[in-house]
Amino acid sequence: MVVVSRPDVSVLDSNWTCVQSQVSPELQHDESKIFTGRHRIHWKASIPAMGLQTYYIANGFAGCEKAKLAKLKFFSKLSSIPCLAPYACSNVEGDTVEIVNRHQLLTFDVKHGLLQKVIHKNGLQNVVVEEIALYSSTGGAYLFLPDGDAQPIIKSGGNLVISEGPLMQEVYSYPKTSWEKTPVSHSTRIYNGGNTVQDFLIEKEYHVELLGKDFNDRELIVRYKTDTNNKRIFYSDLNGFQMSRRETYDKIPLQGNYYPMPSLAFMQGSNGQRFSVHSRQALGAASLKEGWLEIMLDRRLVRDDGRGLGQGVMDNRVMNVVFHILMESNISSTSDPVSNPLPLSPSLLSHRVNAQLNYPLHAFIAKKPQEISAPTHSRSFSPLAAPLPCDLHIVSFKVPRPSKYSQQQQQLGDPRLVLMLHRRNWDSSYCKKARSQCTAVADESVNLFNMFKDLTVLNARATSLNLLHDDTEMLGYTEQFGDVARDGRVIIPPMEIQAYKFELRLRQ
Repeated sequence: MVVVSRPDVSVLDSNWTCVQSQVSPELQHDESKIFTGRHRIHWKASIPAMGLQTYYIANGFAGCEKAKLAKLKFFSKLSSIPCLAPYACSNVEGDTVEIVNRHQLLTFDVKHGLLQKVIHKNGLQNVVVEEIALYSSTGGAYLFLPDGDAQPIIKSGGNLVISEGPLMQEVYSYPKTSWEKTPVSHSTRIYNGGNTVQDFLIEKEYHVELLGKDFNDRELIVRYKTDTNNKRIFYSDLNGFQMSRRETYDKIPLQGNYYPMPSLAFMQGSNGQRFSVHSRQALGAASLKEGWLEIMLDRRLVRDDGRGLGQGVMDNRVMNVVFHILMESNISSTSDPVSNPLPLSPSLLSHRVNAQLNYPLHAFIAKKPQEISAPTHSRSFSPLAAPLPCDLHIVSFKVPRPSKYSQQQQQLGDPRLVLMLHRRNWDSSYCKKARSQCTAVADESVNLFNMFKDLTVLNARATSLNLLHDDTEMLGYTEQFGDVARDGRVIIPPMEIQAYKFELRLRQ
């Protein structure tokens, strides 16, 4: 039995089908799938927004399509790769290889296993030359002190595996380096979900093993060399809330041009082309040359930099760094990043890609097998009466823990809930394709009283983000938005977070 929870109403579209395929253990990389032995089960079902759905997995193919095996292609200069039954395998021919879905075609250099070019379905081509390199450094945990530029480490040769399945196409590269055991291997994936957010993005996953003394005082980066004329200006987020403009200056050293990238960095050219990288981990980023965007993957430093840690960075662990790359074209107006000193905002599609990466579906798998004939509980729970506006994000929806220092003690059994809402600011000149799937944006008010089906909202009132202050006059909600307790209307301006307390009762 598997219980799947969808945490956010604006994360992704789930119009999945039931497909099974056999996959060898060496190729099982996708964490969004569930593996049972040598079988990969592709989830394709309708999952309720902000709700729960229960599925029962049984042996056989009852109710499912017959397995569609992926086609495998190999390239190896190090050793031969065996073809596992029941696959049909072939060798890669030529110096390049391609994977394609409904929206884009990706071209790779076979000998190095690195991305080279992206061609969109409208004929637009983007140069995206991928490079993996190492900095030599004399810094520490808080100081980045590189000794010159990063040097590429990927050599010609290595292993390359191309997997082409009905739902996903993947290029996996175990590259050749100067070390017997390479410090990084990586996968590139595109999806064929059918009108989903995943179809528009490129997923990059780097398996980093910066272990051992061979990598002391080394810092590993990935660099994307694109044809975006960004004038060495890029934008990175502040804790996933807003974007900041970053510019590279020659008058300061290289380390001064590195900036934090908690979850997103993007470049924009004068023609409106955007190249965005969404990250599952907080990392550092820089644009040292025009069209370049480089991101730090891992660091291993032996020195203490005297900033309070008292030791170097030597506790490295094997880790997977996941990026979602998105390329967009401006559809209405252009903004020159050089003449515009103000920070730009992500598109609505970019927000949804970021939410999908950082607010994934949660799967809970029961350890004890259950008989199919056994009586089961309700298989789904969906509390929302209708989807929320696309630019409105639920930060949290919880029962707050009573504080012994609070002057307002909650009564025992009080079912009061707290809902925190964040309205994202988005650039309306992008992502026409993403807006076509939206029923509404948050320009109009949201009514708390009508948000939940079969549930009645009682005693609704605004509160501060730390839940300690309920004075609506101090919060400013009375002047701006009226009495929430009386009419339930909530209007959130862009770039604001608001919190509301209320109780829920079953509707009579």
